[in-house]
Formats: sequence, structure tokens, C-alpha cells
Amino acid sequence: LAAPAEFSSSRAALAFDSHGPSSPRIRIAPSRGVGVGILPCWRRAYSGTVPLRLNRFLFDPCEIDSNEDDIASLGVGDEGPPPHPTVTLRKDDYRTVHAAKVLGLQNGDRLRAGVVGEAGGCNNEDGVEGLVTDEATVQWMPEGKIKKAEPTRNGEPPGSLKITLNSLVPPPDDAASSSALSVSLILALPRPLQLGRLLPMIAQMGVDHLVLTGAKKVPKDYFGSHFFRKPNELRRCLVEGLCQAGDVRLPKVTVVRSLKQFLEDDADALFPPGESSRAFAHPQRMGQPALPRLRDVAFPHGSDPKLPKMVLAVGPEGGWEEDYEIDMLKKHGFQQVTLGTRVLRSDVAVVSLLGLAHDACAARAATDTNIGECESTTVNPI
Repeated sequence: LAAPAEFSSSRAALAFDSHGPSSPRIRIAPSRGVGVGILPCWRRAYSGTVPLRLNRFLFDPCEIDSNEDDIASLGVGDEGPPPHPTVTLRKDDYRTVHAAKVLGLQNGDRLRAGVVGEAGGCNNEDGVEGLVTDEATVQWMPEGKIKKAEPTRNGEPPGSLKITLNSLVPPPDDAASSSALSVSLILALPRPLQLGRLLPMIAQMGVDHLVLTGAKKVPKDYFGSHFFRKPNELRRCLVEGLCQAGDVRLPKVTVVRSLKQFLEDDADALFPPGESSRAFAHPQRMGQPALPRLRDVAFPHGSDPKLPKMVLAVGPEGGWEEDYEIDMLKKHGFQQVTLGTRVLRSDVAVVSLLGLAHDACAARAATDTNIGECESTTVNPI
């Protein structure tokens, strides 16, 4: 909460008056000065979490409404385009609240929407998984005593919200969108609270495959968290990140308890060595020779230069176990990289490394494109 400009120069002590959360008053007591400034009251209650900003409304394929009534209304022998898929959201759904309070949408307004697509998701006969649209339209359906089909004066939704998904198309196949498929992440399982913060960030940055694994410094009871007892909670966090990024491709998730067993039995099947570059991050120890950075990672010969891929392994806070886990990763073709001598928290390390990994893959693809253009250029003899 920021104070007005006139109070920004003085070191102020903030304190809440006892007016209740619905109409908070803040007393600003300057450290030098005489008197107390009172900020205006706000009618909206404070929230303990940051409001979710939806850059694209995303829906699970199971949320698509059945169009049997619309098809029946066409009548026998009627010709015409099939009805567009629709989604009906409850009044208390977070997307409905966002449409009313933040966007202030009226009937007929357009918004960006999409249907989450992933391997192994729930089946949908309409075949709309993984499609997006920028022309979805909204229609309010008032409930109870509310008669007007529009948000109320205080920003509350009048009832449920019906969204028509017009002009669904596949996501754009450009370099920015395909880069999300270039990087996969092997992450030593963080504590549950931190994992809840990390999952939306990982989905925002874009990964093709997420592997949550155990390690020497990972307590075994982390695998008993609610994210693994209720897989829908893990999926919800990933979808939250996709809403922010505007993407519809949900990362594939694999959970393994033993890093050694995963590297020996499953790593080569999921990430073929000839197709993906492999790297693991570890802090630079004082007195050690300088370690390479992520931009220096070598890509395997014979891999697709137009879509370079990288598998990135990030350890727990404090790094991988020395020297057992480090030697094991090197044995399976992982190149050691570092972000420096600082020991970083998992969320800081993951976001930083994913950004650098995407940049390294993009630089690799750009380099191959430039080489191809140079080779195709011929010089006319004089």
C-alpha cells in the first residue's frame, strides 16, 4: 500500500484505525512534523493475496457446455454452421468475479479465451482442446433479485456468466510460442508452500515437461503434501500461470522419488540424449575454477537446429549433494553451469535459469538461421 506523494518524503509509521476491514483508515504519523495525516477511506475490503490478472480466460475441456439444445433448436433439415462452444461459469467462480470487478464486462463484450490442452486430459467430443480465440463474447445471466444483466454498482457479478467461444483456432506457431516447448525442467522438490508459488511461475515461463524429483537434501515428507494427494490443486496452479502468459499448453508433469532411479531408467526415454542439451545448476564454490554459464552450454550434434531443446536440472536450496549427485548428473551427460557464488532460493534460481535457458535456445536457433542464410548466398564472379 503506497502513501500519497505528499507523504512519501517523510518516514512514516502506518497504523490501522479500528474501523473494521470494510472501511480501513490509515493514520500517517510523520517522524518529524507535528500532526497526523488521515488518508481517505476505501470501501473495498483488503485481500490477503494479490489479485489474479487474467490475460486469457482458460477453461478445462470438461467445462464446455453440451450443445444438444442448440442443435435441437435448428430443427430437422435446417442447414447452418454448428453452434459455437459455450462455457457457463458460476457466480462465485474466480473468472466470473474477475470479469465483473476487474474488467467490468457488459453483454456482448469480447475477451481472450482458450481451452487448456494436454496429453492425458479429460476427453472432449468437440475437439477444442488446445485452441484459443480473441473473439469470445460474454452474456450475463442474472440470478435471484437482480434483474439487470450487468455487474452491480459495487462490481459484483449479477449471476452466472455464459461465454461463447467464437472463432477457435490453434495457437500461433511462431518462435515465441514454440519456445515454450524447448525447455524441460527437472526440479528437486521444494517445500509445499514454495512449490505453490513456483508452479504458476514455471507455467508462465513455459516448459514442455516438469519432473519433480527427490534429492539428498529433500525431506521425504514433502511428497505427502496436498499437491500429490489432490492432483487437481497442482493443475490449478499451472493453469493460473498459463492465464497470465496467455498460453493453453499445460506442461506434462512427472513425479519421481529417486533421482538416481529416474536418471538410470527413465531420463533417456523422456529426453533422448541426441535431441536435447542437458545442464544442471550448482553454486560456484569459493576457490574453484570458474564454471561455465548457461549461455555456454553445448547442444548435441545432429539435434534439430530449428528447434533446439534443453533439459535443465535445478537442485534444492543449497545445491545438489557434493559430490555424489553432481558426479551422477555428469555421468548422465549433464553439463554443470552456475549463476555465481550466491546460494539462491529455489524460486529465484528457477525463474532466472528458465529465462536464460529460453534465451540460449533462441540464440542457438538464430545462429543456425544466420548460417543457413549465409550458405545460401552466392557471390557473382566479376
